Amino acid sequence: MPIYADVGRVFEIGSAFRVEDSLTPRHLCDVTGLDVEMEIMEHYDEVMDIVDRLFVSIFDSLNQNCKKELEAVALQYPFEPLKYLCQTLRLTYEEGVQMLKDAGVEIETFGDLNTEAERKLGELVLERYGTEFYILYRYPLAGSSFYTMPCYDNSPYSNSFNVFIRGEQIISGAQHVHDAEMLEKRAKACGIDVKKISLILSDMVYHHTVALELVWSA
Repeated sequence: MPIYADVGRVFEIGSAFRVEDSLTPRHLCDVTGLDVEMEIMEHYDEVMDIVDRLFVSIFDSLNQNCKKELEAVALQYPFEPLKYLCQTLRLTYEEGVQMLKDAGVEIETFGDLNTEAERKLGELVLERYGTEFYILYRYPLAGSSFYTMPCYDNSPYSNSFNVFIRGEQIISGAQHVHDAEMLEKRAKACGIDVKKISLILSDMVYHHTVALELVWSA
């Protein structure tokens, strides 16, 4: 609602409690999340620009201003310094899948990346590009939510992205469909009863927005 009122950018930090049938560290039942919505001026990669600048700034600040704290943490939980680039690496989903295929991983072109594939891709990215922090974007549309915007120049893919650190996904984001007719078509294509989203369609305001979710353990 604030976005529709021309606020431009909105975020909130809050707790979330949910049940996940998973044993991976990214599927938590008790998390503190940062949710962001922002208006798009031209293209959804604007939010990736923000993620890039935000995290590089965080990493730089920790390394420059928190050396003693990092050393104290390392005494109890030994770790290697994070490898990252001044300008965050961005790979399309196609490029990521091709890297996995070249490494002998069996995966479908439009298939979903499981936990093992994501970790393997993290290793490959580190070997080739020397970074453990990167963005993978333009995910297959078939695996995206019905309200995710399709790529204008490559319809099998979507305007979506995930951000990874050491093969672990930490952020997911996507541009929302802002056209009522397109949203209705997408809902029908995904087998969703349009009547259940009639309120959304009737109140649709033509704004370009991107939503992203950053989650870390509470």
